[in-house]
Amino acid sequence: MKNYDVVIVGAGASGIGIASMLKDFGVKKMVVLERYKVGATFEKWPKEMRFITPSFTTNFWGHMDLNSVVSGTSPAYSLDTEHPTGKEYAKYLRLISRHLELPINENADVENVEYSENRFIVHIKGHKIIKSRFLIWAAGEFQYPNSNLFSSSPLLLHTSQIESWEQIQGDQIYIIGGGESGIDAAINLSRLGKKVVLLEGNKDWNSIRTTDPSVNLSPYTIDRLNEEMLNERITFFDKSQVKDIKLEDDKYRIYVRGKKSYQYQSATPPIIATGFKSSLMMVKDFFDWDKTNSYVLLNEHDESIKTPGLFLVGPQVRHENHILCFIYKFRQRFGVVCNAIGNELEMDISCLKQYRKEGLYLDDLGDCGQECPC
Repeated sequence: MKNYDVVIVGAGASGIGIASMLKDFGVKKMVVLERYKVGATFEKWPKEMRFITPSFTTNFWGHMDLNSVVSGTSPAYSLDTEHPTGKEYAKYLRLISRHLELPINENADVENVEYSENRFIVHIKGHKIIKSRFLIWAAGEFQYPNSNLFSSSPLLLHTSQIESWEQIQGDQIYIIGGGESGIDAAINLSRLGKKVVLLEGNKDWNSIRTTDPSVNLSPYTIDRLNEEMLNERITFFDKSQVKDIKLEDDKYRIYVRGKKSYQYQSATPPIIATGFKSSLMMVKDFFDWDKTNSYVLLNEHDESIKTPGLFLVGPQVRHENHILCFIYKFRQRFGVVCNAIGNELEMDISCLKQYRKEGLYLDDLGDCGQECPC
């Protein structure tokens, strides 16, 4: 059984970012376990999907590219694009991993994790068991779609299962869910000349107005939507919370909460844009969860309050009302995790001063959540 100081599960944006910082610290007994290959989640994005946060090369002036995960790097510079596709961003992550020679084991599918005598025992499919003092969970969410919601769910398509919107058959498509992924689907299908009906469960489409892009649509999406609405192919219905979808008489009948009979009928399988489940299910018992079971409870170091040595990085990190689901948000907590591990390993953590300047080390969330005056 091989022993490590740090095992990182996942080689996406958060896994590569935290591994790069730990290597900069001088952590040598470390390994990154990736089920497929570096950036595999981004490779699975629909061909037409792009980052909603803009990439711009500002390193020269002391500011990091919003989509960068490593100091001194910029997807805008590496990829020559402002809004990268998933495949392009995966290329950026692979460039980093090769340049920094990160210790990554690809095709390492974690099957089970145990915790005993202050050590994590990680079982890898087809490989030997490894042991680690610290475990960092960076597995993300995209590969865990929240799709099993309706009677006919196995016949429906979740947005994460779409390789390209060109594969969707039919002239009129129903979309369930009006978040970023639902709107992105509507825009791309309309661009292909299809009529789109989008059903959203909120009582008022604009009832939540905040400057937090984790809650509102991004300006990039709003711009694209406004442009596409001119073609009059997208129809919105709010106050339409779908409770079930049934395949009856070769038609997909959509039942809305509060109505006894079906409200909408589609000749083609509706697209479900219902978000994702947590990848933390494998280690869920090592965390305490909030009362709604929607996110795990972490201490000030983004460490499980239940299991010492288990850290969380990436879009699932949350502290009460602070949702750190964008890259430019969760990367600010890399330094927090590295500081905690560095202190435990009695390492020199003086480089954190530079990380703080670059926005990679935010240990006080008290100043977050301030609304713009206009």
